Amino acid sequence: MTMSTIGILYPGHSAEDDYPWLEERLRGEGYAVRLPLVHTSVGEDAHRVDALLDLGGPDRLAHGADQLLRGARPDAVVWACTSGSFVFGWEGAHAQVAELAARTGVPTTSTSLAFVQACRRLGLTRVAVAASYPQDVAQAFVDFLGRAGIEVTATGSHDIITAAEVGTLGRDAVLALAGSVDATGAEAVLVPDTALHTLAWLEDLEEATGRVVLTANQVSVHEGLALAGEVPAVPGLGTLFATARPAARSAQPGTPTGDTR
Repeated sequence: MTMSTIGILYPGHSAEDDYPWLEERLRGEGYAVRLPLVHTSVGEDAHRVDALLDLGGPDRLAHGADQLLRGARPDAVVWACTSGSFVFGWEGAHAQVAELAARTGVPTTSTSLAFVQACRRLGLTRVAVAASYPQDVAQAFVDFLGRAGIEVTATGSHDIITAAEVGTLGRDAVLALAGSVDATGAEAVLVPDTALHTLAWLEDLEEATGRVVLTANQVSVHEGLALAGEVPAVPGLGTLFATARPAARSAQPGTPTGDTR
């Protein structure tokens, strides 16, 4: 596998250490992957629709993209924020990524769109959502998934207002959050929020829920790698990373991921 550089635009400070952890894990498995990360600016740290619309606003993302491009030459870029993308709705999330792609000049995606792509790669159409967010924000994610043809069988919301608080949750709390949603009839449990540490516990999460588990930081990196080329099979990173995926037909520079249906 050639060196892939996936630029990460990450809002604020909470679980950003998941990314260097994964970079080291991939290196330990013999894969040359760089995950340079730029912290985008945050107005108010709140899982509230108005604050999230500001968080994912074009000026904040453009400034972050410019910082990233000054320090790295990425093969792909990920706006690593779930709520700061899906709150714009299906069309809005695609427009957000298209604008970023035009600025970066490389294939670009967001965590919300990466969740959709991960479900499609695994053939998942019925999922449960275990969200750290308040109910109205969690419902916006459910609606977003619905636009992609993914049925949400059950939703758990935990009313955690700030990303900073989410980032303090340890293994047991994360397992409890994922296990609190009724997964009956679901093929997978989706755990949004890149503020949540999850990468080191993916196998534990799948064992605890008895389902495929997709988490925000996991799908963000997987889709970034898919946009850049080959995705390696890496043990311990859940079902999504269990199978290597060869490089797909190359995307044109500046192309966003996903479809617009």
